[in-house]
Amino acid sequence: MFQKGHRIFFALTNCSLNRGNDLKLIVTGGAGFIGSAVIRYLINDTDVTILNVDKLTYAGNLDSLSGVKNNPRYHFAQVDICDVSALQQEFTQFKPDAIMHLAAESHVDRSIDGPAEFINTNIVGTYTLLEAARHYWQSLDSSAKARFRFHHVSTDEVYGSLEKNGLFLESTPYQPNSPYSASKAASDHLVRAWHHTFKLPIVTTNCSNNYGPYQFPEKLIPLIILNALEGKPLPVYGQGENSRDWLYVDDHARALYLVLKQGEVGETYNIGGHNEMTNLEVVQTLCTMFDDLQPTSPHKPHSQLITFVTDRPGHDLRYAIDASKIQKTLGWKPIETFETGLHKTVQWYLENRNWWQRVRDGRYQGERLGVL
Repeated sequence: MFQKGHRIFFALTNCSLNRGNDLKLIVTGGAGFIGSAVIRYLINDTDVTILNVDKLTYAGNLDSLSGVKNNPRYHFAQVDICDVSALQQEFTQFKPDAIMHLAAESHVDRSIDGPAEFINTNIVGTYTLLEAARHYWQSLDSSAKARFRFHHVSTDEVYGSLEKNGLFLESTPYQPNSPYSASKAASDHLVRAWHHTFKLPIVTTNCSNNYGPYQFPEKLIPLIILNALEGKPLPVYGQGENSRDWLYVDDHARALYLVLKQGEVGETYNIGGHNEMTNLEVVQTLCTMFDDLQPTSPHKPHSQLITFVTDRPGHDLRYAIDASKIQKTLGWKPIETFETGLHKTVQWYLENRNWWQRVRDGRYQGERLGVL
């Protein structure tokens, strides 16, 4: 192994892209929550060789990849996806067969506090990556061109807010309501346009709310877990009536790889966990779980810590995904129920204090964000 600048290289021997299921894949945002889950899955369970391209902003955490960092099929480059020359260099050196684009600013509350970063990363960054990928793809021979894929990973929030009934379909019109969802909707449209105009071979996925180990603690479930551990208030926006579909991150990782390998070019696939719950139900479930897992806790019953706070501005009422397309066409369905996935998540945070304590000591102390 040798190091050059911010890029770490490992010597590869007998690596053939045409051997079995071997694939050279760029994952953008691979130090983030979903990206790191994808990389752990691919390194541990497949033959894929990965270049993780990540700027390492506040939510990028290489500790989440400590278990795979020394694997000869894993590479890392600290690169901003808005830096076209750096991207072009990585394409030239790594020669990927595909890209899985997960790099994004993703927290709605932060997009209320500072929309500019979301516009820059999610829109300008996606445009820059598309152009770098297009020019690289156009330089390939015909067989490599045919194999190439640009997989854009997005969110169900682009569809807006549902009423009490109905589900998001791949054909649901876009109606984003937050700066975050508007920036992701714009990135989805850019990807679609680069396919229809330039014939870049793309697939797109839109997922529901992810949860699981290694999630940055600004998000609802890890925030509630850590606050419950420490006996702090468990903040619930409004009356907790906002409803979301919850998807365990490892189930999502499996789905993303399946779409990359077998998804039809130009198609969109919704990925959901079939676990719709209100925010209050999520917090109450966590409280009950904590009472069972921490029987000697001085904070029992943990439900006494629930605190209703002023609602988020423009808070969408309900998201719920119809994931029947990916199940029917590609055979994917989630393995985890909400209860099994949540139990694994809580247990992981209980057993990995060092990981989240370093985050709490540095980049985020649990403060409320997105207050006008």
